[in-house]
Amino acid sequence: MTAPQQGDWRLFRGDGDARPVDFPEAPPWRRFAPADGAPRPRPYLIGPDESEVVNAALLLRRPLLVTGHPGTGKSSLAHAVAHELALGRVLTWPVNSRSTLRDALYDYDAIGRLRESNLRREADAGGSVGERPERGPDIGSYVRLGPLGTAMVPGERPRVLLVDELDKGDVDLPNDLLTVFEEGEFEIPELARLPEDQSRVDVLTSDPQVRAPVTRGRVRCSEFPVVVITSNGEREFPPAFLRRCVRLDLAEPDEQRLREIVGAHLGDAALDGVDDLLHAFLGRRAPGELATDQLLNAVFLRKGGLDLEPGALLDAVLHRLGGAV
Repeated sequence: MTAPQQGDWRLFRGDGDARPVDFPEAPPWRRFAPADGAPRPRPYLIGPDESEVVNAALLLRRPLLVTGHPGTGKSSLAHAVAHELALGRVLTWPVNSRSTLRDALYDYDAIGRLRESNLRREADAGGSVGERPERGPDIGSYVRLGPLGTAMVPGERPRVLLVDELDKGDVDLPNDLLTVFEEGEFEIPELARLPEDQSRVDVLTSDPQVRAPVTRGRVRCSEFPVVVITSNGEREFPPAFLRRCVRLDLAEPDEQRLREIVGAHLGDAALDGVDDLLHAFLGRRAPGELATDQLLNAVFLRKGGLDLEPGALLDAVLHRLGGAV
């Protein structure tokens, strides 16, 4: 059995025969930057009305609460803002049912510090007389700021913080965020209790290989971060929390916007001969049932040579998101 010919999209044949294959280039939205590289900018299209809401949140220094069905681009909006305003890497806090405010602010590895202290004590006890023990890592090596804590570190320009799917968190979590959002600061008690000669401590952050100075255990922002909070609308938030947010509801894109999105991601040439896919997508789409990236997947496969006619393969690509499988 020979390897697939050039242009043959069937990498896996299910016949049990091993063969070397050359993987084609991945879709643009599935290409990843190196660990030490800058994130790849991805096209993001938004209407003028939605852009005005984003700008209102930026000018008011208020969190932007973005709601909408899955696949409408809620999380991507944070990356688009960071890219267009040159604000660097997006700090992301994915919320789940076990998330707490402290998870987002900082983590203190007390066990690791105790273990290191015991090892140093044992080493000092076994050292030669007059031999000066080597100083180990200080407490700053055991404190790491979380995504929200890192976003609050003072800097020349604000950072972008994505709080993803806040509605999945505990019912009290939105109210827990209010004080930090209103005051623009928080305290790390483990550092606040240190003696005067240790009033300044350089701690780890959510940015790789980057430390930040913390004085007397307090972190206070100089510029309120650009906070983008996403919600799938699974539950409502308290009025006190909503009052402090600017709300943006992202509607599902219409046919013209879908064509623009396909062209932005795959080039205008990809729009040739995909009317049937577009109409199939619109015909199957109900609120929350299909996501825009599923259409992009279908067009990319068609562009790669797949004969996406109505059938099992098209059903697998344009599968509904809601309800039981």
